[in-house]
Amino acid sequence: MTTASSRRGDRRISPVFLGIAAVTAVSGWAVWTDFAANIRIAVFLFVTGAWIVSLCLHEYAHARTALHSGDISIGAKGYLTLNPLKYTHALLSIVLPVIFVILGGIGLPGGAVFIERHRIQGRWRHSLISAAGPLTNVLFAIVCTAPFWLNALSGVPTGFRYALGFLALLQVTAAILNFLPVPGLDGYGVVEPWLSYTFRRQVEPFAPYGLLAVFVLLFFIPQVNAAFFDLIHTILRGLGVSELDSYCGRDLFSFWTTRNEFACGPAGQ
Repeated sequence: MTTASSRRGDRRISPVFLGIAAVTAVSGWAVWTDFAANIRIAVFLFVTGAWIVSLCLHEYAHARTALHSGDISIGAKGYLTLNPLKYTHALLSIVLPVIFVILGGIGLPGGAVFIERHRIQGRWRHSLISAAGPLTNVLFAIVCTAPFWLNALSGVPTGFRYALGFLALLQVTAAILNFLPVPGLDGYGVVEPWLSYTFRRQVEPFAPYGLLAVFVLLFFIPQVNAAFFDLIHTILRGLGVSELDSYCGRDLFSFWTTRNEFACGPAGQ
């Protein structure tokens, strides 16, 4: 029998998530105050921590929306604790997106919370559950870019500005990629309830390869890569984030490479 205390435990914020959030806050403070002995490592920890926090909230948004739509099994699975170790595929949900940020500088969408769709009635609810995750990335992108489009960066340390610019790029890329109507991605989940049963059955076998197909197109076809990042930088410019901001943020983030001080200036400036 489920007790009130066990239900509260199902929704208590995980110490794992709180630890990640603490690392993000401390490293962000170190970047802001120029306290860190190596600002590039501080930027790396700040951006990586903030990116993982956004991934956790992305999955939480799916889970919370599913709970209110009728899937009462969500709490017992631990999805409401924000603990990334509780996800169906922790490797896909957290590790792989972080690796792609390190290697390619894009916010690749992650893996999943398991939702018992048969408990949920109504196509709109199914669509909303799928949309909730990438909408979280949209919200993060608005928060990250707000200081830029509000012209509130006067006096803000350059390193912190660049870190925000790169983090904004990650959130915009994650939102765009997640909303693609490709099987296996959230965008397809939004439109899937409105498709015919026959079409869904035909597409279902390809769902596990949707993310792989996106990866191949982005990383191995230069024209697709160029068009994609042209779109991303157009959106970022509209939000006040210049290409230099996001480029120099990536430059600081990649502490294992040689810095381009000609373009971005000294690390602590």
